[in-house]
Amino acid sequence: MHLTIQGLNSTLRNNTALIQDIASQTKGKLVQLNDQAVRLDNTECDEQTLTAIREGCFAAQLDVTALDRQLALADFKLVAMDMDSTLITIECIDEIADMQGLKPQVAEITEAAMRGELEFQESLTRRVALLKGLDAGALQRVYDERLQLSLGADQMLKTIQQADLRTLLVSGGFTFFTDRMKSRLNLNYTHSNVLEIQDGKLTGKVIGTIVDADEKQRTVERVCADMGISTSQAIVMGDGANDLKMMKISGLSVAFRAKPVVRAQADVALNFVGLDGVLNLLKTPV
Repeated sequence: MHLTIQGLNSTLRNNTALIQDIASQTKGKLVQLNDQAVRLDNTECDEQTLTAIREGCFAAQLDVTALDRQLALADFKLVAMDMDSTLITIECIDEIADMQGLKPQVAEITEAAMRGELEFQESLTRRVALLKGLDAGALQRVYDERLQLSLGADQMLKTIQQADLRTLLVSGGFTFFTDRMKSRLNLNYTHSNVLEIQDGKLTGKVIGTIVDADEKQRTVERVCADMGISTSQAIVMGDGANDLKMMKISGLSVAFRAKPVVRAQADVALNFVGLDGVLNLLKTPV
C-alpha cells in the first residue's frame, strides 16, 4: 500500500515528527514529492492502523490517501468534475438567492441536499421556485462578482490538459455558469440544468431533465462511451451526496472539501490542499 500525505504551506514541514512516526509504524519508504507532499511506499498497514493515521493527519490538517498501487496520469483519459463547491468555491444558486435576500433559506436546502438528507430533484425544484421574478441580470452579477475557481484548479487543469486528458463539467447547477466555464477553461464537455427565463425574469422553473445523481452518472457513462473508454479510465471529483453515483463508477474518485458521507466513500479526500493535490497521487510524464 502507498500512503500519500499532503499539507498546505508549512503544514507538512511542521508535522515532520508525525510523518516520521507514521513511516516507522508502517515500515514505509519515505519519498519527498515536493514541499507539500510525501509518499510512503510499500507500507504495512491494516485498517485499524490506517484509520488512526487518517484521524491523526486530519487533526494536523494533513490529507492522507491510501492506494493499493501507484497510479499514473496515463492510466486515465477523462476528468469529470462537479462545479459548485468543487471546481468553483461557491454554490451559485445560493449566491443568486442572495440577490433576492433569500440566501439563508436556499442555503439551508442546499446543505441538506449535499448531506444526502433531501432528494436532489425536490431540493432543486424548491430552491429554484424561490427565485421566481428575479431579474436574469443577477446571474451575470454572480459570475462577475462572486465566482472564483477553487484552490489549485488552474494547475490541475493545465497539467491534465497538457497530458491530453479530456474534461467534463457535470453540474446540478446551471448552464449560464457551465457554458462560461467551458469557454474560459477550454473544457471539452459540460452538462447542467437550464433555468427558464421569460421577459428577462426567472420563472422559478427548470427546463428539461434535472441533473441529479442519476443523470450525473449517465452523463459520465455517455461521455466515456463517446470517447470509447471505460468509466474506470475516468477520474471523478465532487463534494456532495449527488456526486456519489458518478464517483462510484470511476477509476479514481476524489472528494474535495466534501461532506462526511462523501469523504467516507471516496478513494481520495482532499480536505486541506487544493484540487492540484490529485496530481501528487499520479505519476506524470517527465
